[in-house]
Amino acid sequence: MHKHWLTVITVLPLLTLFLLFLGLPAGIVLYNSVTLDGNLTLQHYQTIFTGPLYLDSIYRSLVITGWSSLLGILLAFGCARALQAIGGRTRDWVLCFANMTTNYSGVPLAFAFTILLGFNGMLIIILRQLGLEPDFNLYSKWGLILIYTYFQVPLGLLLLYPALDTIRTEWQEASELLGAGRFHFWIHIGIPVLMPALLGSFLILFANAMGAYATAYALTGGNYNLLVIRIATLVAGDIQLNPNLASALSVLLVVLLTIALLAHEFLLKHTYLNRNDDGK
Repeated sequence: MHKHWLTVITVLPLLTLFLLFLGLPAGIVLYNSVTLDGNLTLQHYQTIFTGPLYLDSIYRSLVITGWSSLLGILLAFGCARALQAIGGRTRDWVLCFANMTTNYSGVPLAFAFTILLGFNGMLIIILRQLGLEPDFNLYSKWGLILIYTYFQVPLGLLLLYPALDTIRTEWQEASELLGAGRFHFWIHIGIPVLMPALLGSFLILFANAMGAYATAYALTGGNYNLLVIRIATLVAGDIQLNPNLASALSVLLVVLLTIALLAHEFLLKHTYLNRNDDGK
């Protein structure tokens, strides 16, 4: 009984902070999303799902998030395989660098890409001096996908590298003895074994990109129609302020992120149960 109360007292400060800084704001946002002038209503959600501007922001956010997550996973998988083959001190340095660059996003990242690939960026000027006129707009959809992919790759590398340890060298040696090449090994054995880890990492990258705001806003100045930018515009914009509608958009964003995280937890649980069954 004494240990039980000691546990409650120990957890109580953390629970209080959770309620004050996460639970209470989330409850206020949810309440504001379903109220108008003090009355309960679903008008804000009706505006979102019938307004072309908000539907377009959701679509653009899903496209940029999906492409950057997919490209991030593919590049991270290639980097993880290369590091696994190299090993040694080089692997440790690259993993340490990837761990630091997972936090390199937001305004500094947007500023760096503007210097390199903006309309008058260094690389663009060099290509023009070489007689080339690059048809690339950093402030477009593919420009945002490029930047999002850049900060997705280090996180994907850190997520996928431990998963590659599940691929045993004995499996590759056995497949080679049976006449299977490296390509067939990865198609029929490696990728299916890693599929839960790949899908789980994709979902984490999806949630990571879906909630990213500072990078897109710093790069486009809020002129690109993304879900997070629409929320910020409705809260602190210069033209139209509608905090209740922003709350409804925020709830929708939370729902999308929650679905991704729950799917990730399901994959982790499914993989864990399968490994326990195999162990038995």
